[in-house]
Amino acid sequence: MDKIALTAVSLYVIVLLRAGGTFAVGWLTGAGARRSRFAGRISGAKFRRAERAIQRWGAPVVAVSFLTVGFQTAANFLAGTMRMPLPRYLPALFVGGAAWALIYATVGLGVFEVLGRLFAERTAFGVAAVAVLLLAVCGVVVYRRRAALSSEDATPEEA
Repeated sequence: MDKIALTAVSLYVIVLLRAGGTFAVGWLTGAGARRSRFAGRISGAKFRRAERAIQRWGAPVVAVSFLTVGFQTAANFLAGTMRMPLPRYLPALFVGGAAWALIYATVGLGVFEVLGRLFAERTAFGVAAVAVLLLAVCGVVVYRRRAALSSEDATPEEA
């Protein structure tokens, strides 16, 4: 078995366990909430309508969530808390997880190989590339925080 196939299979097992576990934790959390003092708050007509919509149409959202960063865990947890039936959830998990594993096994492995060669052959250039990448990430984080703060500070008249 070549390196990419082994990596893809390993990542697929990891994502199935992680996302399936997140779904299970969501299921248990939802079951506990339905028996808690919050049961009255989550038993309204709007909540039941949202629950039915997620049970029926949530599978495509779960499958596509594997192609995003940061939304995957929330989608799986929400599918669990809203009691998405397993016959709808599992195919979405298998398809989305396979896409995630293949993308990370090919593109992710390729990026690591390029960085490895860059550091081995031109260490200074490799360090500079990582520094630029880190600065770009920090810039995005600072920009988002400032944008969030400015939107919070805006009053309804200013917005």
